[in-house]
Amino acid sequence: MSNRIKRSSTGISIRWKLAVYLAVFIALVLVVIWIFQVYLLNTFYEYTKEAELTSSAAELATHLNDKDLSLIAHRYAVDCTMSVGIYRLDETEAVPLANVDATGEKGMNFSNEMLTDLYKLAKDNGGTYLGRGRFVFGEGFEEDQVMPFFEAMPNHGRNPYYPHSLRLMCVKLVENDHGNYLILLNAGLQPLDSTVQTLQTQFVWITVILLLGAVIMVFLLYRHISSPLVSMNNAAKQLARGKYDVTFSGKGYSETRELADTLNYASHELSRLDRLQKELIANISHDLRTPLTMIKGYSEVVRDIPGENTPENMQVIIDETTRLSELVNDLLDLSRIQSGARKADKEFFDLTLALEETIKRCDTFVRHRGYVIETSLCDAASVYADRGMILQVLYNLINNAINYTGEDKRITVTQSVTPRGTVRISVRDTGEGIEADQIPLIWDRYYKVDKVHRRAMIGTGLGLSIVKEILELHGAAYGVNSTVGEGSEFWFELPVLAERALPQISKTED
Repeated sequence: MSNRIKRSSTGISIRWKLAVYLAVFIALVLVVIWIFQVYLLNTFYEYTKEAELTSSAAELATHLNDKDLSLIAHRYAVDCTMSVGIYRLDETEAVPLANVDATGEKGMNFSNEMLTDLYKLAKDNGGTYLGRGRFVFGEGFEEDQVMPFFEAMPNHGRNPYYPHSLRLMCVKLVENDHGNYLILLNAGLQPLDSTVQTLQTQFVWITVILLLGAVIMVFLLYRHISSPLVSMNNAAKQLARGKYDVTFSGKGYSETRELADTLNYASHELSRLDRLQKELIANISHDLRTPLTMIKGYSEVVRDIPGENTPENMQVIIDETTRLSELVNDLLDLSRIQSGARKADKEFFDLTLALEETIKRCDTFVRHRGYVIETSLCDAASVYADRGMILQVLYNLINNAINYTGEDKRITVTQSVTPRGTVRISVRDTGEGIEADQIPLIWDRYYKVDKVHRRAMIGTGLGLSIVKEILELHGAAYGVNSTVGEGSEFWFELPVLAERALPQISKTED
Protein backbone atom coordinates (compact mmCIF):
# COMPACT_ATOMS: atom_id res chain seq x y z
CA MET A 1 0.00 0.00 0.00
CA SER A 2 2.80 2.40 0.90
CA ASN A 3 4.55 1.68 -2.40
CA ARG A 4 1.36 2.42 -4.32
CA ILE A 5 0.95 5.72 -2.48
CA LYS A 6 4.56 6.62 -3.14
CA ARG A 7 4.29 5.93 -6.86
CA SER A 8 1.08 7.89 -7.18
CA SER A 9 2.73 10.93 -5.57
CA THR A 10 5.23 11.32 -8.42
CA GLY A 11 3.78 14.08 -10.59
CA ILE A 12 3.44 17.80 -10.98
CA SER A 13 2.23 19.48 -7.81
CA ILE A 14 -0.58 22.00 -7.70
CA ARG A 15 1.91 24.78 -7.00
CA TRP A 16 3.79 24.18 -10.25
CA LYS A 17 0.64 23.62 -12.25
CA LEU A 18 -0.70 26.95 -11.04
CA ALA A 19 2.58 28.59 -11.98
CA VAL A 20 2.49 27.05 -15.46
CA TYR A 21 -1.14 28.01 -16.03
CA LEU A 22 -0.56 31.59 -14.89
CA ALA A 23 2.61 31.84 -17.01
CA VAL A 24 0.73 30.66 -20.09
CA PHE A 25 -2.12 33.06 -19.36
CA ILE A 26 0.23 36.00 -18.86
CA ALA A 27 2.10 35.10 -22.03
CA LEU A 28 -1.16 35.12 -23.99
CA VAL A 29 -2.13 38.47 -22.45
CA LEU A 30 1.24 39.97 -23.34
CA VAL A 31 1.07 38.65 -26.90
CA VAL A 32 -2.40 40.13 -27.35
CA ILE A 33 -1.26 43.47 -25.88
CA TRP A 34 1.80 43.56 -28.13
CA ILE A 35 -0.17 42.71 -31.28
CA PHE A 36 -2.89 45.29 -30.71
CA GLN A 37 -0.88 48.06 -29.00
CA VAL A 38 2.38 47.84 -30.97
CA TYR A 39 2.24 45.74 -34.09
CA LEU A 40 -1.23 46.84 -35.27
CA LEU A 41 -1.12 50.37 -33.88
CA ASN A 42 -0.64 52.03 -37.29
CA THR A 43 -3.31 49.84 -38.83
CA PHE A 44 -5.90 50.76 -36.20
CA TYR A 45 -4.85 54.42 -36.38
CA GLU A 46 -5.36 54.58 -40.14
CA TYR A 47 -8.63 52.66 -39.89
CA THR A 48 -9.91 55.13 -37.28
CA LYS A 49 -8.93 58.16 -39.40
CA GLU A 50 -10.56 56.64 -42.49
CA ALA A 51 -13.79 56.07 -40.59
CA GLU A 52 -13.59 59.63 -39.22
CA LEU A 53 -13.22 61.17 -42.68
CA THR A 54 -16.00 59.04 -44.17
CA SER A 55 -18.47 59.92 -41.43
CA SER A 56 -17.53 63.62 -41.55
CA ALA A 57 -18.12 63.73 -45.29
CA ALA A 58 -21.54 62.14 -44.85
CA GLU A 59 -22.48 64.65 -42.15
CA LEU A 60 -21.24 67.65 -44.17
CA ALA A 61 -23.40 66.49 -47.05
CA THR A 62 -26.46 67.31 -44.93
CA HIS A 63 -25.34 70.98 -44.48
CA LEU A 64 -24.55 71.92 -48.08
CA ASN A 65 -27.37 74.45 -48.31
CA ASP A 66 -26.85 76.04 -44.90
CA LYS A 67 -25.94 79.74 -44.81
CA ASP A 68 -23.15 79.15 -42.29
CA LEU A 69 -21.58 76.35 -44.29
CA SER A 70 -18.11 77.86 -43.86
CA LEU A 71 -18.43 77.89 -40.08
CA ILE A 72 -19.66 74.30 -40.08
CA ALA A 73 -16.76 73.26 -42.31
CA HIS A 74 -14.34 75.06 -39.99
CA ARG A 75 -15.77 73.26 -36.94
CA TYR A 76 -15.29 69.87 -38.59
CA ALA A 77 -11.76 70.82 -39.66
CA VAL A 78 -10.82 71.77 -36.10
CA ASP A 79 -12.52 68.80 -34.42
CA CYS A 80 -11.01 66.23 -36.76
CA THR A 81 -7.70 67.99 -37.52
CA MET A 82 -8.20 68.00 -41.27
CA SER A 83 -8.64 70.19 -44.30
CA VAL A 84 -12.17 70.66 -45.69
CA GLY A 85 -13.01 71.75 -49.23
CA ILE A 86 -16.58 71.98 -50.55
CA TYR A 87 -17.31 72.78 -54.22
CA ARG A 88 -20.45 73.29 -56.29
CA LEU A 89 -20.02 71.72 -59.68
CA ASP A 90 -21.18 73.79 -62.67
CA GLU A 91 -20.94 72.76 -66.27
CA THR A 92 -17.53 74.32 -66.77
CA GLU A 93 -15.95 74.82 -63.37
CA ALA A 94 -16.00 73.95 -59.67
CA VAL A 95 -17.11 76.87 -57.48
CA PRO A 96 -15.56 76.74 -53.99
CA LEU A 97 -18.11 77.13 -51.18
CA ALA A 98 -15.79 76.38 -48.27
CA ASN A 99 -12.06 75.81 -48.08
CA VAL A 100 -10.54 75.74 -44.59
CA ASP A 101 -8.10 73.73 -42.48
CA ALA A 102 -7.69 73.08 -38.76
CA THR A 103 -5.63 76.25 -38.25
CA GLY A 104 -8.37 78.48 -39.61
CA GLU A 105 -6.32 79.32 -42.72
CA LYS A 106 -7.43 78.72 -46.24
CA GLY A 107 -7.21 75.10 -47.23
CA MET A 108 -5.52 73.57 -50.22
CA ASN A 109 -5.92 74.92 -53.75
CA PHE A 110 -6.70 72.17 -56.21
CA SER A 111 -6.41 72.75 -59.94
CA ASN A 112 -9.36 72.02 -62.21
CA GLU A 113 -7.47 69.04 -63.60
CA MET A 114 -6.94 67.62 -60.12
CA LEU A 115 -10.58 68.20 -59.22
CA THR A 116 -11.60 66.52 -62.45
CA ASP A 117 -9.42 63.49 -61.64
CA LEU A 118 -10.81 63.29 -58.11
CA TYR A 119 -14.35 63.64 -59.44
CA LYS A 120 -13.79 60.70 -61.79
CA LEU A 121 -12.30 58.61 -58.99
CA ALA A 122 -15.31 59.24 -56.74
CA LYS A 123 -17.75 58.57 -59.57
CA ASP A 124 -16.02 55.32 -60.51
CA ASN A 125 -16.20 54.21 -56.84
CA GLY A 126 -19.92 54.75 -56.39
CA GLY A 127 -19.79 58.39 -55.31
CA THR A 128 -17.19 58.10 -52.55
CA TYR A 129 -13.42 57.71 -52.90
CA LEU A 130 -10.98 57.16 -50.05
CA GLY A 131 -7.30 57.43 -50.95
CA ARG A 132 -3.93 57.50 -49.25
CA GLY A 133 -0.85 59.21 -50.66
CA ARG A 134 1.58 62.13 -50.64
CA PHE A 135 1.47 65.56 -52.15
CA VAL A 136 4.11 65.68 -54.88
CA PHE A 137 4.53 68.76 -57.01
CA GLY A 138 4.72 68.32 -60.77
CA GLU A 139 4.57 64.53 -60.97
CA GLY A 140 0.91 64.12 -61.84
CA PHE A 141 -1.42 61.46 -60.47
CA GLU A 142 -0.13 57.95 -59.77
CA GLU A 143 -1.96 54.69 -59.04
CA ASP A 144 -0.70 52.41 -56.28
CA GLN A 145 -1.42 48.67 -56.29
CA VAL A 146 -3.19 48.95 -52.99
CA MET A 147 -4.35 52.55 -52.81
CA PRO A 148 -4.06 55.27 -55.46
CA PHE A 149 -1.77 58.21 -54.68
CA PHE A 150 -2.77 61.76 -55.39
CA GLU A 151 -0.87 65.00 -56.04
CA ALA A 152 -1.79 68.59 -55.33
CA MET A 153 -0.38 72.01 -55.81
CA PRO A 154 1.86 73.08 -52.92
CA ASN A 155 0.92 75.97 -50.73
CA HIS A 156 4.15 77.84 -51.55
CA GLY A 157 5.15 77.85 -47.89
CA ARG A 158 2.14 79.84 -46.69
CA ASN A 159 0.91 77.12 -44.39
CA PRO A 160 3.22 74.72 -42.52
CA TYR A 161 0.22 72.45 -41.93
CA TYR A 162 0.91 70.56 -45.18
CA PRO A 163 4.18 68.70 -44.85
CA HIS A 164 5.20 66.20 -47.48
CA SER A 165 3.89 63.27 -45.38
CA LEU A 166 1.45 60.50 -45.89
CA ARG A 167 -2.13 61.76 -45.86
CA LEU A 168 -5.65 60.47 -46.29
CA MET A 169 -8.16 62.02 -48.70
CA CYS A 170 -11.89 61.43 -48.87
CA VAL A 171 -13.81 62.56 -51.97
CA LYS A 172 -17.61 62.48 -51.88
CA LEU A 173 -20.10 63.43 -54.63
CA VAL A 174 -23.45 64.80 -53.53
CA GLU A 175 -26.47 65.55 -55.69
CA ASN A 176 -29.55 67.36 -54.38
CA ASP A 177 -32.23 69.79 -55.57
CA HIS A 178 -29.79 72.72 -55.59
CA GLY A 179 -27.13 71.09 -57.74
CA ASN A 180 -24.11 68.80 -57.65
CA TYR A 181 -21.40 69.13 -55.04
CA LEU A 182 -17.92 67.83 -54.40
CA ILE A 183 -16.64 67.39 -50.81
CA LEU A 184 -12.88 67.01 -50.30
CA LEU A 185 -11.48 66.03 -46.92
CA ASN A 186 -7.85 65.27 -46.21
CA ALA A 187 -5.97 64.64 -42.99
CA GLY A 188 -2.38 63.86 -42.23
CA LEU A 189 -1.26 60.50 -40.85
CA GLN A 190 1.07 61.42 -38.05
CA PRO A 191 4.22 59.28 -37.63
CA LEU A 192 3.80 56.93 -34.65
CA ASP A 193 7.41 55.81 -34.26
CA SER A 194 7.85 57.63 -30.96
CA THR A 195 4.49 56.37 -29.75
CA VAL A 196 5.44 52.79 -30.61
CA GLN A 197 8.76 53.23 -28.81
CA THR A 198 6.92 54.49 -25.74
CA LEU A 199 4.53 51.55 -25.81
CA GLN A 200 7.39 49.10 -26.14
CA THR A 201 8.98 50.57 -23.04
CA GLN A 202 5.68 50.31 -21.21
CA PHE A 203 5.36 46.75 -22.49
CA VAL A 204 8.61 45.79 -20.74
CA TRP A 205 7.38 47.25 -17.44
CA ILE A 206 3.99 45.59 -17.83
CA THR A 207 5.74 42.26 -18.34
CA VAL A 208 7.81 42.68 -15.19
CA ILE A 209 4.79 43.74 -13.12
CA LEU A 210 2.65 40.84 -14.39
CA LEU A 211 5.39 38.32 -13.62
CA LEU A 212 5.75 39.63 -10.09
CA GLY A 213 1.96 39.53 -9.69
CA ALA A 214 1.93 35.96 -10.97
CA VAL A 215 4.50 34.89 -8.38
CA ILE A 216 2.47 36.49 -5.59
CA MET A 217 -0.76 34.95 -6.91
CA VAL A 218 0.78 31.47 -7.11
CA PHE A 219 1.92 31.79 -3.51
CA LEU A 220 -1.52 32.91 -2.32
CA LEU A 221 -3.38 30.26 -4.30
CA TYR A 222 -1.02 27.57 -3.10
CA ARG A 223 -1.53 28.70 0.47
CA HIS A 224 -5.33 28.72 0.23
CA ILE A 225 -5.86 25.71 -2.07
CA SER A 226 -2.90 23.39 -1.97
CA SER A 227 -2.11 23.52 1.74
CA PRO A 228 -5.54 22.12 2.80
CA LEU A 229 -5.23 19.43 0.12
CA VAL A 230 -1.77 18.45 1.32
CA SER A 231 -3.08 18.27 4.88
CA MET A 232 -6.04 16.12 3.82
CA ASN A 233 -3.73 13.91 1.77
CA ASN A 234 -1.57 13.23 4.83
CA ALA A 235 -4.69 12.47 6.89
CA ALA A 236 -5.96 10.16 4.13
CA LYS A 237 -2.69 8.20 4.25
CA GLN A 238 -3.21 7.67 7.99
CA LEU A 239 -6.79 6.59 7.26
CA ALA A 240 -5.49 4.06 4.73
CA ARG A 241 -3.28 2.58 7.45
CA GLY A 242 -6.31 1.93 9.65
CA LYS A 243 -6.27 5.03 11.84
CA TYR A 244 -9.95 5.98 11.70
CA ASP A 245 -9.89 8.77 14.28
CA VAL A 246 -8.16 11.25 11.92
CA THR A 247 -9.85 14.58 11.24
CA PHE A 248 -9.88 16.28 7.85
CA SER A 249 -9.75 20.07 7.82
CA GLY A 250 -10.58 21.99 4.63
CA LYS A 251 -10.10 25.65 5.39
CA GLY A 252 -10.43 28.13 2.57
CA TYR A 253 -12.90 27.52 -0.20
CA SER A 254 -16.26 25.80 -0.11
CA GLU A 255 -15.03 22.95 -2.34
CA THR A 256 -12.22 22.04 0.05
CA ARG A 257 -14.58 22.28 3.03
CA GLU A 258 -17.06 19.98 1.28
CA LEU A 259 -14.25 17.55 0.47
CA ALA A 260 -13.14 17.59 4.11
CA ASP A 261 -16.71 16.93 5.28
CA THR A 262 -17.01 14.03 2.84
CA LEU A 263 -13.73 12.52 4.00
CA ASN A 264 -14.73 12.93 7.64
CA TYR A 265 -17.98 11.13 6.87
CA ALA A 266 -16.06 8.39 5.03
CA SER A 267 -13.70 8.05 7.98
CA HIS A 268 -16.66 7.71 10.34
CA GLU A 269 -18.32 5.11 8.13
CA LEU A 270 -15.09 3.13 7.72
CA SER A 271 -14.66 3.14 11.49
CA ARG A 272 -18.22 1.93 11.93
CA LEU A 273 -17.85 -0.75 9.25
CA ASP A 274 -14.58 -1.93 10.79
CA ARG A 275 -16.30 -2.25 14.16
CA LEU A 276 -19.26 -4.07 12.61
CA GLN A 277 -16.91 -6.38 10.73
CA LYS A 278 -15.20 -7.36 13.94
CA GLU A 279 -18.58 -7.87 15.61
CA LEU A 280 -19.73 -9.90 12.59
CA ILE A 281 -16.75 -12.21 12.85
CA ALA A 282 -17.30 -12.62 16.59
CA ASN A 283 -21.03 -13.26 16.19
CA ILE A 284 -20.64 -15.70 13.33
CA SER A 285 -17.99 -17.53 15.33
CA HIS A 286 -20.44 -17.67 18.23
CA ASP A 287 -23.28 -18.97 16.03
CA LEU A 288 -21.03 -21.54 14.44
CA ARG A 289 -19.42 -22.67 17.68
CA THR A 290 -22.66 -23.31 19.55
CA PRO A 291 -24.18 -25.86 17.12
CA LEU A 292 -20.79 -27.42 16.46
CA THR A 293 -20.29 -27.88 20.21
CA MET A 294 -23.71 -29.46 20.57
CA ILE A 295 -23.20 -31.72 17.57
CA LYS A 296 -19.84 -32.84 18.90
CA GLY A 297 -21.16 -33.35 22.43
CA TYR A 298 -24.22 -35.36 21.43
CA SER A 299 -22.17 -37.40 18.96
CA GLU A 300 -19.70 -38.32 21.70
CA VAL A 301 -22.56 -39.23 24.03
CA VAL A 302 -24.09 -41.48 21.38
CA ARG A 303 -20.69 -43.05 20.71
CA ASP A 304 -19.47 -43.54 24.27
CA ILE A 305 -22.59 -44.23 26.31
CA PRO A 306 -24.61 -47.32 25.53
CA GLY A 307 -28.29 -46.74 25.14
CA GLU A 308 -27.98 -43.02 24.33
CA ASN A 309 -28.49 -43.60 20.62
CA THR A 310 -32.03 -42.34 21.01
CA PRO A 311 -34.21 -40.48 18.47
CA GLU A 312 -34.17 -37.40 20.71
CA ASN A 313 -30.38 -37.15 20.72
CA MET A 314 -30.19 -37.77 16.99
CA GLN A 315 -32.85 -35.06 16.43
CA VAL A 316 -30.69 -32.55 18.33
CA ILE A 317 -27.79 -33.38 16.02
CA ILE A 318 -30.07 -33.02 12.98
CA ASP A 319 -31.52 -29.69 14.24
CA GLU A 320 -28.11 -28.18 14.86
CA THR A 321 -26.84 -29.37 11.49
CA THR A 322 -29.88 -27.79 9.88
CA ARG A 323 -29.15 -24.56 11.72
CA LEU A 324 -25.58 -24.56 10.45
CA SER A 325 -26.85 -25.13 6.93
CA GLU A 326 -29.32 -22.24 7.26
CA LEU A 327 -26.58 -19.92 8.54
CA VAL A 328 -24.29 -20.76 5.64
CA ASN A 329 -27.14 -20.40 3.13
CA ASP A 330 -28.10 -16.99 4.55
CA LEU A 331 -24.51 -15.80 4.33
CA LEU A 332 -24.32 -17.00 0.73
CA ASP A 333 -27.66 -15.37 -0.14
CA LEU A 334 -26.60 -12.07 1.35
CA SER A 335 -23.26 -12.16 -0.42
CA ARG A 336 -24.85 -13.05 -3.79
CA ILE A 337 -27.44 -10.28 -3.55
CA GLN A 338 -24.88 -7.65 -2.57
CA SER A 339 -22.50 -8.70 -5.35
CA GLY A 340 -25.29 -8.73 -7.93
CA ALA A 341 -24.92 -12.45 -8.67
CA ARG A 342 -28.48 -13.11 -7.60
CA LYS A 343 -30.99 -11.34 -9.81
CA ALA A 344 -34.68 -10.78 -9.22
CA ASP A 345 -36.73 -13.19 -11.36
CA LYS A 346 -39.97 -11.22 -11.33
CA GLU A 347 -43.42 -12.68 -11.94
CA PHE A 348 -47.05 -11.83 -11.18
CA PHE A 349 -48.38 -13.53 -8.05
CA ASP A 350 -50.98 -13.10 -5.31
CA LEU A 351 -49.15 -11.46 -2.42
CA THR A 352 -52.06 -11.96 -0.02
CA LEU A 353 -52.11 -15.71 -0.62
CA ALA A 354 -48.31 -15.91 -0.20
CA LEU A 355 -48.57 -13.98 3.08
CA GLU A 356 -51.27 -16.33 4.40
CA GLU A 357 -49.14 -19.38 3.61
CA THR A 358 -46.07 -17.89 5.29
CA ILE A 359 -48.03 -16.98 8.44
CA LYS A 360 -49.49 -20.48 8.57
CA ARG A 361 -46.07 -22.13 8.43
CA CYS A 362 -44.59 -19.82 11.07
CA ASP A 363 -47.62 -20.28 13.33
CA THR A 364 -47.14 -24.04 13.18
CA PHE A 365 -43.54 -23.71 14.41
CA VAL A 366 -44.18 -21.36 17.34
CA ARG A 367 -47.74 -22.06 18.52
CA HIS A 368 -46.62 -24.74 20.99
CA ARG A 369 -44.30 -22.15 22.62
CA GLY A 370 -47.17 -19.81 23.33
CA TYR A 371 -46.68 -17.30 20.48
CA VAL A 372 -49.76 -15.85 18.80
CA ILE A 373 -49.67 -14.37 15.28
CA GLU A 374 -52.61 -12.05 14.66
CA THR A 375 -53.49 -11.03 11.11
CA SER A 376 -55.44 -8.23 9.48
CA LEU A 377 -55.44 -8.75 5.73
CA CYS A 378 -57.31 -6.81 3.04
CA ASP A 379 -58.67 -8.24 -0.17
CA ALA A 380 -56.35 -10.08 -2.52
CA ALA A 381 -53.53 -7.91 -3.87
CA SER A 382 -51.22 -9.05 -6.65
CA VAL A 383 -47.71 -7.74 -7.33
CA TYR A 384 -44.95 -8.12 -9.90
CA ALA A 385 -41.83 -9.29 -8.05
CA ASP A 386 -39.56 -12.24 -7.34
CA ARG A 387 -41.85 -14.61 -5.44
CA GLY A 388 -39.09 -16.47 -3.65
CA MET A 389 -37.36 -13.27 -2.51
CA ILE A 390 -40.58 -11.68 -1.23
CA LEU A 391 -41.46 -14.87 0.67
CA GLN A 392 -37.99 -14.70 2.22
CA VAL A 393 -38.68 -11.09 3.27
CA LEU A 394 -42.01 -12.08 4.88
CA TYR A 395 -40.45 -15.03 6.65
CA ASN A 396 -37.53 -12.99 8.00
CA LEU A 397 -39.71 -10.14 9.26
CA ILE A 398 -42.04 -12.54 11.08
CA ASN A 399 -39.08 -14.44 12.58
CA ASN A 400 -37.52 -11.16 13.72
CA ALA A 401 -40.79 -10.20 15.45
CA ILE A 402 -40.94 -13.61 17.13
CA ASN A 403 -37.40 -13.23 18.44
CA TYR A 404 -37.96 -9.74 19.89
CA THR A 405 -41.62 -9.57 20.89
CA GLY A 406 -42.67 -8.91 24.48
CA GLU A 407 -43.81 -11.22 27.27
CA ASP A 408 -47.30 -11.46 25.77
CA LYS A 409 -45.68 -13.21 22.79
CA ARG A 410 -48.02 -11.47 20.35
CA ILE A 411 -47.15 -10.58 16.75
CA THR A 412 -49.46 -8.65 14.43
CA VAL A 413 -49.24 -8.89 10.64
CA THR A 414 -51.22 -6.30 8.65
CA GLN A 415 -51.84 -5.90 4.94
CA SER A 416 -53.48 -2.81 3.43
CA VAL A 417 -53.73 -1.03 0.10
CA THR A 418 -52.65 2.63 0.19
CA PRO A 419 -54.12 5.49 -1.86
CA ARG A 420 -50.81 5.60 -3.73
CA GLY A 421 -51.61 2.29 -5.40
CA THR A 422 -49.27 0.17 -3.28
CA VAL A 423 -49.84 -2.74 -0.94
CA ARG A 424 -48.31 -2.24 2.51
CA ILE A 425 -47.20 -5.18 4.66
CA SER A 426 -46.36 -4.45 8.30
CA VAL A 427 -45.20 -6.77 11.08
CA ARG A 428 -45.51 -5.46 14.64
CA ASP A 429 -44.10 -6.86 17.87
CA THR A 430 -44.58 -5.78 21.49
CA GLY A 431 -40.92 -5.80 22.50
CA GLU A 432 -38.68 -3.17 24.04
CA GLY A 433 -38.56 -0.98 20.92
CA ILE A 434 -35.62 0.74 19.27
CA GLU A 435 -34.17 4.17 19.98
CA ALA A 436 -34.34 6.65 17.09
CA ASP A 437 -30.57 6.92 16.64
CA GLN A 438 -30.27 3.12 16.43
CA ILE A 439 -32.89 2.58 13.70
CA PRO A 440 -30.57 3.27 10.70
CA LEU A 441 -28.13 0.65 12.05
CA ILE A 442 -30.46 -2.31 12.55
CA TRP A 443 -30.20 -3.31 8.87
CA ASP A 444 -26.50 -4.11 9.25
CA ARG A 445 -25.45 -7.72 9.50
CA TYR A 446 -25.58 -9.05 13.05
CA TYR A 447 -26.20 -5.60 14.49
CA LYS A 448 -27.79 -5.84 17.94
CA VAL A 449 -29.44 -2.85 19.56
CA ASP A 450 -28.60 -4.07 23.07
CA LYS A 451 -25.02 -4.91 21.96
CA VAL A 452 -25.41 -8.36 23.49
CA HIS A 453 -25.35 -11.11 20.93
CA ARG A 454 -27.86 -13.76 21.67
CA ARG A 455 -28.87 -16.76 19.68
CA ALA A 456 -32.04 -16.17 17.72
CA MET A 457 -34.93 -18.48 18.55
CA ILE A 458 -35.75 -18.73 14.85
CA GLY A 459 -33.45 -17.85 11.99
CA THR A 460 -29.76 -16.97 11.85
CA GLY A 461 -29.59 -13.27 12.79
CA LEU A 462 -29.03 -12.12 9.20
CA GLY A 463 -32.71 -11.66 8.40
CA LEU A 464 -32.95 -7.87 8.37
CA SER A 465 -29.83 -7.50 6.23
CA ILE A 466 -31.32 -9.87 3.66
CA VAL A 467 -34.66 -8.01 3.86
CA LYS A 468 -32.93 -4.71 3.12
CA GLU A 469 -30.98 -6.05 0.13
CA ILE A 470 -34.03 -7.75 -1.42
CA LEU A 471 -36.31 -4.73 -1.03
CA GLU A 472 -33.70 -2.38 -2.46
CA LEU A 473 -33.22 -4.79 -5.35
CA HIS A 474 -36.97 -4.42 -6.07
CA GLY A 475 -36.92 -0.65 -5.56
CA ALA A 476 -39.49 -1.02 -2.76
CA ALA A 477 -40.08 1.42 0.07
CA TYR A 478 -39.43 0.06 3.55
CA GLY A 479 -38.84 1.28 7.08
CA VAL A 480 -39.33 0.91 10.82
CA ASN A 481 -41.72 2.63 13.22
CA SER A 482 -40.63 2.04 16.79
CA THR A 483 -41.43 3.38 20.22
CA VAL A 484 -39.24 2.49 23.17
CA GLY A 485 -41.20 0.37 25.63
CA GLU A 486 -44.07 -0.34 23.20
CA GLY A 487 -42.54 -2.31 20.33
CA SER A 488 -41.55 -1.99 16.70
CA GLU A 489 -43.33 -2.16 13.37
CA PHE A 490 -41.39 -3.21 10.27
CA TRP A 491 -43.09 -2.43 6.94
CA PHE A 492 -42.56 -2.43 3.20
CA GLU A 493 -44.61 -1.48 0.13
CA LEU A 494 -44.90 -2.86 -3.39
CA PRO A 495 -46.93 -1.52 -6.35
CA VAL A 496 -50.28 -3.27 -6.71
CA LEU A 497 -50.94 -5.00 -10.01
CA ALA A 498 -54.24 -3.97 -11.63
CA GLU A 499 -56.73 -6.84 -11.50
CA ARG A 500 -57.65 -6.46 -15.14
CA ALA A 501 -54.06 -7.36 -16.11
CA LEU A 502 -54.15 -10.75 -14.38
CA PRO A 503 -56.21 -12.68 -16.97
CA GLN A 504 -54.09 -11.40 -19.84
CA ILE A 505 -50.85 -12.39 -18.16
CA SER A 506 -52.10 -15.81 -17.05
CA LYS A 507 -53.47 -16.41 -20.53
CA THR A 508 -50.11 -15.59 -22.04
CA GLU A 509 -48.30 -17.88 -19.63
CA ASP A 510 -50.70 -20.72 -20.46
